[in-house]
Amino acid sequence: MAGTVQESPTEPDPGGPGGSVVTSGDGGSTGRVGDRVFAGLSVGSAVLIVIVLAGVAIFLLEQGLPALGNSGESAYGKDNIWAYVGPLLFGTLLAALIAMIIATPLAIGVALVISHYAPRRIATAFGWLIDLLAAIPSVVYGLWGINFLALNLVPVYNWMGDNLGWLPFFEGPVPNSGRTMMTGGIVLAVMALPIITAICREIFAQTPKMHQEAALALGATRWEMIRMTVFPYARSGMFSAVLLGLGRALGETMAIALVLPPSVLVSFNLITAEGASSTIAANIANNFGNASGSKVDTLIFSGLVLFVITFAVNLLGRAIAARGQVKG
Repeated sequence: MAGTVQESPTEPDPGGPGGSVVTSGDGGSTGRVGDRVFAGLSVGSAVLIVIVLAGVAIFLLEQGLPALGNSGESAYGKDNIWAYVGPLLFGTLLAALIAMIIATPLAIGVALVISHYAPRRIATAFGWLIDLLAAIPSVVYGLWGINFLALNLVPVYNWMGDNLGWLPFFEGPVPNSGRTMMTGGIVLAVMALPIITAICREIFAQTPKMHQEAALALGATRWEMIRMTVFPYARSGMFSAVLLGLGRALGETMAIALVLPPSVLVSFNLITAEGASSTIAANIANNFGNASGSKVDTLIFSGLVLFVITFAVNLLGRAIAARGQVKG
């Protein structure tokens, strides 16, 4: 009796539509050229970013740590280095906080208008206009802030001083120039607005349509639908967007250097020039050109402090965003 021959099952072609490798002419298999090039570029870019970041950190540590013992003239007249850097760090955080308080709700509202409320043509044009704000140089924002915004806010500051002067934030006198911490915070808010808006509107637009339609079918209003479906889905992304805007506010230099008067002090007053502390980045820009010797180390040490604060904020933000994704 003749035996039967069983055929082995046909293996899928590795070079077919679902395969990730192709067969070379000598019978061996290699990865697709495009995949290998893309993987190499991706890995190389990641390594390059790490190298650059490490280089910046090493430079700041090497040049800044010797300033820990500075005092007197080398610390710009302060008793020690922390008496000089502390007020600048306070001013940096205060200006960034004001910017985020103003920019965050405004950016989220604009993003919702673009993604869920405005007609498509108007939303597209409006989105382009918001994106154009990110292309304006910071020095232009500074000139706008000092020559237009600050002068037009003087009556507002006078009203705040007259009616809210019992609060430590709004004590006078109000300068005629309008160069105050509040003005600086508003300028930073405008600069951070396009970053937060662009990210939020993209995340809002990615909310599953079925979730939104289900909420509307159950009788929810448009705002209730947004609150129940869009915001929970976009929570982590919204937080990341705010952090990117915060990074812009913390590191901004020229705009805030033009708007705020140079001073080194700690004050919560927002509408007076005498109580407006400068920021670390603006202080470096104002003084580095005339600095020499140990004063250079002092300024670089202040940059190291800003680097550490920014790095810590980003790490904290990533941890919170990741935690939100896991819970979601």
